[in-house]
Amino acid sequence: MDLSEQEKNGAPEVEAFPLAPEAEAEPSAPDAAALPPPPPVPPNVTPIKAESEPVKKRLRVPIPRRGLGTKGQKIQLLTNHFKVSVKNVDGQFFHYSVALFYEDGRPVDGKGIGRRVLDRVQETYDTELAGKKFAYDGEKSLFTVGPLPRNKLEFTVVLEDVTSNRNNGNSSPGGHESSNDGDKKRLRRPYQSKTFKVEISFAAKIPMQAIGNALRGQESENSQEALRVLDIILRQHASKQGCLLVRQSYFHNEPKNFADVGGGVLGCRGFHSSFRTSQGGLSLNIDVSTTMIIQPGPVIDFLIANQNVRDPYSIDWVKAKRMLKNLRVKTSPTNQEYKITGLSEKPCKEQLFSLKQKSKDADGEVQTVEVTVYDYFVNYRNIELRYSGDLPCINVGKPKRPTYFPLELCSLVSLQRYTKALSTFQRASLVEKSRQKPQERMSTLTTALKINNYDDEPLLRSCGISISRNFTEVDGRILPAPRLKVGNGEDFFPRNGRWNFNNKRLVQPAKIEKWAVVNFSARCDIRGLVKDFIRCGEMKGIEVEPPFDVFEENPQFRRAPPLVRVEKMFEEIQSKLPGAPKFLLCLLPERKNCDLYGPWKKKNLADYDIVTQCLAPTRVNDQYLSNVVLKVNAKLGGLNSMLAVEHSPSIPVVSKAPTLILGMDVSHGSPGQSDIPSIAAVVSSRQWPLISKYRASVRTQSPKLEMIDCLYKRVSDTEDEGIIREALLDFYVSSGKRKPDQIIIFRDGVSESQFNQVLNIELDQIIEACKCLDEKWSPKFVVIVAQKNHHTKFFQPNAPENVPPGTIIDNKVCHPKNYDFYLCAHAGMIGTTRPTHYHVLLDEVGFSPDDLQEVVHSLSYVYQRSTTAISVVAPICYAHLAATQLGQWMKFEDASETSSSHGGVSHAGSVPVPQLPRLKENVCNSMFFC
Repeated sequence: MDLSEQEKNGAPEVEAFPLAPEAEAEPSAPDAAALPPPPPVPPNVTPIKAESEPVKKRLRVPIPRRGLGTKGQKIQLLTNHFKVSVKNVDGQFFHYSVALFYEDGRPVDGKGIGRRVLDRVQETYDTELAGKKFAYDGEKSLFTVGPLPRNKLEFTVVLEDVTSNRNNGNSSPGGHESSNDGDKKRLRRPYQSKTFKVEISFAAKIPMQAIGNALRGQESENSQEALRVLDIILRQHASKQGCLLVRQSYFHNEPKNFADVGGGVLGCRGFHSSFRTSQGGLSLNIDVSTTMIIQPGPVIDFLIANQNVRDPYSIDWVKAKRMLKNLRVKTSPTNQEYKITGLSEKPCKEQLFSLKQKSKDADGEVQTVEVTVYDYFVNYRNIELRYSGDLPCINVGKPKRPTYFPLELCSLVSLQRYTKALSTFQRASLVEKSRQKPQERMSTLTTALKINNYDDEPLLRSCGISISRNFTEVDGRILPAPRLKVGNGEDFFPRNGRWNFNNKRLVQPAKIEKWAVVNFSARCDIRGLVKDFIRCGEMKGIEVEPPFDVFEENPQFRRAPPLVRVEKMFEEIQSKLPGAPKFLLCLLPERKNCDLYGPWKKKNLADYDIVTQCLAPTRVNDQYLSNVVLKVNAKLGGLNSMLAVEHSPSIPVVSKAPTLILGMDVSHGSPGQSDIPSIAAVVSSRQWPLISKYRASVRTQSPKLEMIDCLYKRVSDTEDEGIIREALLDFYVSSGKRKPDQIIIFRDGVSESQFNQVLNIELDQIIEACKCLDEKWSPKFVVIVAQKNHHTKFFQPNAPENVPPGTIIDNKVCHPKNYDFYLCAHAGMIGTTRPTHYHVLLDEVGFSPDDLQEVVHSLSYVYQRSTTAISVVAPICYAHLAATQLGQWMKFEDASETSSSHGGVSHAGSVPVPQLPRLKENVCNSMFFC
């Protein structure tokens, strides 16, 4: 290229990489000679170093399917996907954005009113909308099939009967200024009608062809959007039937669907439905779904049940106020609906407010008189009040302009969600009352399709969409159970996903020595229990020394706080034991999940390096003690059983080269707790070629953060304090000085929208951690996500029982392009089996589909706590256990310790979270979580 051409195209070309220093100095470089010298730098200026443009990395995306598996006995199944046919593929959805304003131009920020406003727009302005039906998402988006007449439309609508708290504050509690009926009628309108302005403006077009593309495996933004529109049509359809909507689930106001789980809370059964693209085409996935609602009816009945008290006079009103805030009530006798804003300071008989009088004073001013809420309702409104005179009133007004109602006139409206965490008792009750056998579930779903009557939905019809009423047929395969090894070289085969150790010894029994018993439980025959524990252990081949002593809790501390009880117990142990114990068996008072559990575990694992096993001695029999023995053996470094292919070693691909297996999970605080740190746990396999032994690393991170941010934590040029470094070093030491050539990652708890983050954020951190240890080392990775939280179920067409353990499905209802499969590894004994949905996002090792499925299936048989196959691979279960156990520690951290670290904001903008104490060396590499 000659210079004139270069000048036309801008600056002269520059080499992509800087030249070596000697070459730079050579005068013969023609460009260097041609350029004028750089201007002098002024003395008070520090030159800024130009930063080179970062090289754009290629983002990893999930890999396509590598073919289908062939192993196993074939089985015909049905699934709760219903085939959808789409005729109008050339049509287009038009997306409009919606803005709502009050009459005075203020935007409407409250949720819930939007649907009523737009229903009114549809009724009032049908001709201006050219008779078009639309799907509205309840917030800011609206969709039509084909365009509306104009790109921007503005409407004004009036809604009658809007419960407005804004303009009835400070009036009398009933919202009427006197008891005269004529006045009431005259005054009702201004309080209850409201004008809204609605702006609808064109935002985008979404071709329906995008759905066809998605079915061919060419997913795009558009195809996601088009399916979202179809889901919004279903939501709107359910909303018009008066359902409570929770994401993609719908709950009808049908008392027969309610189950009382205690504490004023009901489980409400409804349906989940969503459109899915699959290898078999577009399908509608319908499943039974349950949400928690507040018991409807008199407020007082709810409070008595919620606080578990005998009568209204025993209610804790501070708790009640927190519980009731923002719930909706209907008041009698007018049947008006309001939102609760609080409670009155004083009881109903003493709470005064200003009541306007009909008569005016000499200046023509309206006169007011102070009356109590009780007097107003009894004397002015002639309403009898039986019990609420001495109780607080419900406030439905603004804090500065309250509107009070006596408690007994207020009833909670049905279908209001209860979002707080359930107690253990409530959860158990919910599970028991909401489970359904496979056939029962199928008939419930068939009924749901009939009730929902999607064929009559006008928008679905205009898209040319029809939904089959038949369950989709799929081909499954039953993988054979792996052979297991137990003690004395014995082999045995699990049957129906289960086995037992009766008259069998453990494959690697540990030794229980230097141990003692700690008793926090008042009522228990300890000597008998210890004798039975030793006998159960010895039958399994474990050598158990007699315990050093039984430490009984001093009765005077039984009422003390949990931390104090644990401290006092340790003082007792230290004063009497000759040296540090290796193991403590701890008897908790009656309930396993009692307050002592967290502080006790923390003291043992983080402060003293002691392996500990807790038990709650309610129904202790041989079966119970055998299970305890399995856990203790695993914690002390033994193995209960192992796979025969592990022993020989002949696991496909994994036995051929050093392979590290990771299980990763994040657990969050319950829904109501937004400030509790999330807990990330990573378990890693050790002692390759074994795949049955693991250790765990656990860290806290910002609340609700789903991506694990502590896999790699660079603190200096050579130092990394992340989780993965720990796992890699332990693998190297425990596997005969070998670095893993292959790393298989099982990640739990992420949705499809987060797959790319797992591949590009988390995997990058893991690669960095490897490079930090050895720049030249690059292992091959396999990344698999496991999902339990989905709505696909499988049924045997003519059998009442669940699908057999080992059932795998990788066709028809799986993704059109990506590499996924469903596996029911376990025997579903109660309810309907929930398969685990595995997504293979990356496979650099090159597993065949059969080999990969075999490894995943085998990992469901190495869980040391039980003698059954489990529903998801063991490393993920272990990560979940480790996160949960250390989460118990957080609960009992002294508030003062954690509050200080909640203040400052770190450079990343996230609030620093209190760190968990590190585990001591001995327990750190044990299966303490087992």
